[in-house]
Amino acid sequence: MTDASLRVPTAAAATSKAQRYYTASQWQLVWWRFRRHRMAIFGAGVLLVMAFMGVFAGFIAPYGGTTRDAGYVYGPPQMVRFWDQNGFSIRPFVFGMTSRRDPVTLRMITTPDPDTRRYLSAFVRGDEYRLLGLFSSDIHLFGVDTGMVHLLGTDDLGRDLFSRLMFATWTSLSVGLLGVALAFVLALVIGGVAGFYGGAIDDAIQRFTEVVRVVPAIPLFMGLTASFPQDWSNVQVYFMMTLVFGLLGWTTLARRVRGHILSQRREDYVLAAEISGASPARIIGRHLLPSFTSYIVVDLAITFPYVILSETALSFVGLGLRPPSISWGILLQDAQNVRAIEQAPWLFIPAAFVVLAVLAFTIIGDGLRDAADPYQTSD
Repeated sequence: MTDASLRVPTAAAATSKAQRYYTASQWQLVWWRFRRHRMAIFGAGVLLVMAFMGVFAGFIAPYGGTTRDAGYVYGPPQMVRFWDQNGFSIRPFVFGMTSRRDPVTLRMITTPDPDTRRYLSAFVRGDEYRLLGLFSSDIHLFGVDTGMVHLLGTDDLGRDLFSRLMFATWTSLSVGLLGVALAFVLALVIGGVAGFYGGAIDDAIQRFTEVVRVVPAIPLFMGLTASFPQDWSNVQVYFMMTLVFGLLGWTTLARRVRGHILSQRREDYVLAAEISGASPARIIGRHLLPSFTSYIVVDLAITFPYVILSETALSFVGLGLRPPSISWGILLQDAQNVRAIEQAPWLFIPAAFVVLAVLAFTIIGDGLRDAADPYQTSD
């Protein structure tokens, strides 16, 4: 076999790869670059798992968000086992728990009872819920034959922390999603109009943007919380919070978009589009904004954790969502006293979910920034 015959497949493969590269759409190129960023793919996987847990919270959680176990208040997490002093079991189980009150401190002390096994079963019936908000069901992913199981322990009312964490994950992520989506649309529209038209329209929009930027967030939320009618449902409070996050979060991206369009609106390709009869909306949406995709995508990814942190912080101090709604901030309210720190450190587990979500969004932002950079080359 000659050297020339060995080079033919390699050259053909290189030619085919080059053809696919030059004929691919912009979003195909972004995806090809993004999937080579392993940390970003891992971060996306983490968020997908969280989103899955939130969407199917009613099915994954063994109990409802308000179901109480009165005999297991401030109970520690129960470890899933396959063996104990009595030998190996093919079915996973947890130990039963016994509670007694300390005669000196009057503190309730809960200890595992190794003589009692509670076997875990899959697809058990329990509290009724609505799957995807559409279908009623009472089948849960797992449960025990008798009694209750608390993989992450319970709070001061005996409510299962694992179940509440599943419901809280969906609430916090959806608040971030809706708030960022609203802010994103407002930023592109307002920034695009200001940059494209300029003049008096730009001046008026910039003065309005400055007014929104200087509004102090905490006093505003305090005033809004006080103004919410007490008879409002949790759904109404929820949508009002997302609306406020969206109406306050568009200013930074809008100014970036406005500055980019101001610098590009006199370029030859924009003038050619105007001469061809393209409308301002088409010029902004099809020609100007795509050249700014890398920054827009990164800003969008980084804004998510800020909205999530804002909701968590406001709910933590009592200015955001309020019980019986369940979010990460509301769960962390139970861990803001000395008693919880000393007796129930597992109540801080929701903080780990907050940190993990913020880190995942940040890593994804880095990956999207590199993937959406128009000056990047594809190997």
